[in-house]
Amino acid sequence: MTDNTLFGREKELATVDELVDGLPERGSALLVHGAPGIGKSSLLAHAVTRAENAGFTVLEASGVQAETHLPFAGLHQLTHTMLDRVSHLPPVQAEALRGAFGMAEPSPSAAAPQFFMIALATLSLLGEATADAPLLLVVDDGQWLDAPTLDVLGFISRRLGAEPLGLLLAVREGHAAPGTLDIRELRLRPLEPTAADALLDARKPGLDPAVRRRVVETSAGNPLALIELPNTLGADRAFSESAASTALPLTARLERAFASRLADLPSDTRNALLVSAADDGGAPAEVLAAASTLTGTEISARSLEPAIAARLVSADEFHIGFTHPLVRSAVLGSATLSERLAAHGALADVLHGQPDRQAWHRAAAIGRPDEAVARQLDQAALRARGRGATAVAMTALERATALSELPSTRVARLLSAAELGVELGKTDHASSLLQQAETLELGVLERARMLLLREQLEVDVATSTPRLHLLISTAEQASEAGDPELALRLLRTAARRCWWSDPGRDLRERVVATAERLPVPELHPDLVYTLAAAAPVERAATVLDRLERLERQGGYDFLAAATLGTAATIVNAYDHAPGFLQHAAAGLRAQGRLGLLGQTLVSLAFSAVHTVDWETGLPAVAEAMRLAEENAQPRWLTGARIAKAQFAALHGDLDTALSVIGEAERQGLSVINPSNLAFIQITRGLIGIAAGSHAEAFDCVWRVFDPADPAYHPFLQTIAIVELAEAATGADQRAMARAALEQLDASAGSSEAQLVRINLAFAHALLSDDEHAEERFRSAFDLDMSHAPFIRARLMLAQGAWLRRRRRVMEARTPLRIAGESFKALGAEPWCERARQELRSAGESSRRQSRADWDLLTPQELQIAQLAAEGLSNKEIGQQLYLSPRTIGAHLYRVFPKLGITSRGQLRDKLSTN
Repeated sequence: MTDNTLFGREKELATVDELVDGLPERGSALLVHGAPGIGKSSLLAHAVTRAENAGFTVLEASGVQAETHLPFAGLHQLTHTMLDRVSHLPPVQAEALRGAFGMAEPSPSAAAPQFFMIALATLSLLGEATADAPLLLVVDDGQWLDAPTLDVLGFISRRLGAEPLGLLLAVREGHAAPGTLDIRELRLRPLEPTAADALLDARKPGLDPAVRRRVVETSAGNPLALIELPNTLGADRAFSESAASTALPLTARLERAFASRLADLPSDTRNALLVSAADDGGAPAEVLAAASTLTGTEISARSLEPAIAARLVSADEFHIGFTHPLVRSAVLGSATLSERLAAHGALADVLHGQPDRQAWHRAAAIGRPDEAVARQLDQAALRARGRGATAVAMTALERATALSELPSTRVARLLSAAELGVELGKTDHASSLLQQAETLELGVLERARMLLLREQLEVDVATSTPRLHLLISTAEQASEAGDPELALRLLRTAARRCWWSDPGRDLRERVVATAERLPVPELHPDLVYTLAAAAPVERAATVLDRLERLERQGGYDFLAAATLGTAATIVNAYDHAPGFLQHAAAGLRAQGRLGLLGQTLVSLAFSAVHTVDWETGLPAVAEAMRLAEENAQPRWLTGARIAKAQFAALHGDLDTALSVIGEAERQGLSVINPSNLAFIQITRGLIGIAAGSHAEAFDCVWRVFDPADPAYHPFLQTIAIVELAEAATGADQRAMARAALEQLDASAGSSEAQLVRINLAFAHALLSDDEHAEERFRSAFDLDMSHAPFIRARLMLAQGAWLRRRRRVMEARTPLRIAGESFKALGAEPWCERARQELRSAGESSRRQSRADWDLLTPQELQIAQLAAEGLSNKEIGQQLYLSPRTIGAHLYRVFPKLGITSRGQLRDKLSTN
């Protein structure tokens, strides 16, 4: 199309021009939506011309329906001119990108590249190119891009702010916008009558008035229809007046218009077009070889000339392309089923050395089950998985399922595809695959795999006693069938349910006993987790012993560390958890496993709250929230918000704390999850105490102890008892808190977890009567509180306040002074102010502390400043945080004036003084 197809598009052109012209200053993305022929391609072509005239680099790609199963085909098409730069990327990124493009055979022992590493490598590749000139990515027919490419574009679109990098993506109307893309949309509407008239005058002058009137009515303002329909309507008046044609949708009428040109073409040309339409490559030699195989005669490049003359295709020595996607669909639609199958078969015959494409064409050429072809698709799925294209692997397994001749292989493929669906977060699709598998005959291990998948799909379902019995019995059967690892995974799931909502001691002990009978090492991370989650009080000593042995022994990988760190948090071993979790986070970040990284960072943030470690916790919270939103993990987003609200309460930013915990509560109520509900009420209690609203705080925290309340959670009561004791100021509240403490003494009083012992001792000291309080305070201080500085300071404050109320003012000053200094150091402003007030009441003055330097920075700025202070370059920081180096630079540009410094070399000293 030429520029006159853009008549009447002044507003749309202005929007695109604004994006292109603004690239030197800021990155931007735009999704162009519209019906076939409405002018999307013309608008994109205008952007390309404008960008090239400005000296920008332009990379283009176009989705092809036949290529949706080829992993990263669209990304390769988009970046193929830049592949010589891949060697300049960090080795792990270069390896991931080469693996995605099939440019290197993966080592048998190497892990498959994670999607986020491939996406980061692409961002780095494009970022390097923007050093030469602003860069515009232009993608047409995005609805037919392969899923991995769309995901990479989504990743990039969320990180454009600081880069002179733009993205224009056109998607056909009737196709949903890709789920990973969250960018502004420009919807192209039909042309106004005056613009339609101007287009007809420019492209079809002198048109017969009757035909012109019919074209205007039929085209409904569609530019392609205005150009193409006159050829058909003018030549075939019968067609133009046909009631059948009038009833057809415009897209079908356009396809028929293109199909009408096929009938007069030579048979060799039609066969070459059919093969080209079925092809997913478009290489002329490949198409002509397959066409020759299809017909049994030699078909040369000259056979394409009539199609080129009819403006159906364009061709050069490298590629055959249809002038519009509707031409391709018209060619396929005009062929019979047997002709289409034969075309795919011919392509499969000539695609030597290309096993993936060959497998897909073999599958398209088969109209019946064929186990041999299904096995070829199995191998294609394995290769796609190895290249980080999980969505393509899932599609291959589904197609292989349809071709399966044996029920056993059909079941195996359905379950494998469902497992990939769960990994991708496609829960509805995975559930549908499981429903198909349920209708088939399943063996013991297949039933076990299916149950495990059901658990993963129903991750937010509260404890169900029948489900727990089923998990335990299925685990026993799986172990007897020779798969103890699968059995342990089932029991781990059962244990997690036990921790979410207590099913009773007997059932929890059965989970533990079954797990301990399995023939697995006692230091197996999943076994440690199972003991922790199923019996966090009863088996705390065993879990702690094994965690300590693992710490001394080392040698565990980062995935094991993530499991062990979570187990440590469950048993309140917050002195052990950070080491495991930080090791896990480093490994997960290095491999690009950002979904699990987000979960790990939530656990790390909760650990940091207990030690009031701002420099670890705030960046962990900020990154966890960003990753949970990006990976659609609502449960973990709720967890991150809870941690953020707790930090805000500790700091005295009560408006933020209330706002964030409100968001967490609204999201948490959408699913029944007692653990999250309990954490929310504990956090509300902390906020209430910080605000001085002790009665309100008590009511919130009491819900964790009330068996009739949805937030009831016996295992979190060992944490909640601290807030309950501090909030209990009235006589009735103190009596209720003492009763709750008495029950905790019975259930958890013998715990080996240091934090549990500290929390119980704290509560005893605060809730004791005056006669025994001094002894209780002394007993509490005898415990090692080096890993619980906030609890120790609160205990000091409580002791000082108690002494002052007893008119032992001189004795009160020392613990109050220590408490105040501790709260200052910790940045716990509400408690610091309370210590100052108590100290003034005891006759000693105290000054307010100025804000710490880290407090001037946002959590993400703090994280970046910390990494820069360690000597990392912008590129290295970007690799860790999956951001572009230019984005890192923009953050540091804001950090320096906030801290009153002018160079990176001053960061270490500035941050270390806080």
